[in-house]
Amino acid sequence: MKKNKTIARPQNFLYPSLTAALVAGLLLYIYYPTFAWMVDRWIARDSYYSHGFLIPLVVLFWLWKDRKSLRPSGDRPRAWSYALFFAGAALQVVSSLLRFYFLSCFSFIVILFALTQLLFGSQVFRRAWYQVFFLSLMVPLPLLVISQVTLQMKFFVATVATSWIQATGIPAIREGSYIHMPNAVMLVGDPCSGLRSFLAILCLGFFLAYDMKSSLRQKIAFIICGWPIAILANICRVYFLGLVADIYGAEYSREGSLPHDASGYLVFVIAFFLLLWIRRKMEAMHVRQTA
Repeated sequence: MKKNKTIARPQNFLYPSLTAALVAGLLLYIYYPTFAWMVDRWIARDSYYSHGFLIPLVVLFWLWKDRKSLRPSGDRPRAWSYALFFAGAALQVVSSLLRFYFLSCFSFIVILFALTQLLFGSQVFRRAWYQVFFLSLMVPLPLLVISQVTLQMKFFVATVATSWIQATGIPAIREGSYIHMPNAVMLVGDPCSGLRSFLAILCLGFFLAYDMKSSLRQKIAFIICGWPIAILANICRVYFLGLVADIYGAEYSREGSLPHDASGYLVFVIAFFLLLWIRRKMEAMHVRQTA
């Protein structure tokens, strides 16, 4: 007797793709006011989130790069994904009633987490959760939070920079966010608080950690390393501008001047190469540990 051979049929990805397209259109319709609010915050004058446009583009590039491994696994949806979906939907209802777009942004991220598992399965979720989480870095903080954080960071930077200037041998006194020196008075404004560079370097840390050859714990440690680097680099910048102001005049330390603008770019470049160096060291450490 001949045995019937069962031929394995390739999995049909048409229906999950159509479902994902329909869900994407529905989410775009529901969250359109939220997206409009985000874009408005990104393009605002002196925005702290001008990098927001790059975040979705980076995520799309990552998904396209890993497209071969992001195939629906066909496993059943997990109970936690349903709970997460309804929690995100409830958060969206509340935020819509209160018109609190910050919460609406995070309800969108929560729903994306849930839909990734519901539509494509656990295997895709394990490979794509990092990309979904990376989207949260494009969400602008409420203006009240930004003003409070900026104020505290501004005072901290001014205090430390003043002590460094004094250690250089230049008499300096801090009054609020002003640094008084013998030949100049420098204002440490909101742009010099370091929040903008802190957020940009935080995104850079997440970007560099994506394909880092190390454990998840080491990736988290690497991202955290960017925080003190961002703060220290900004203090060095304010210290440098203080020296420039005392020697050449306060106008050379103000926004729009060459030292002010050039030092801002230099801070980011230095932080970038420091993060690359730390990443290389951590990857070498991981190789030694797994050898």
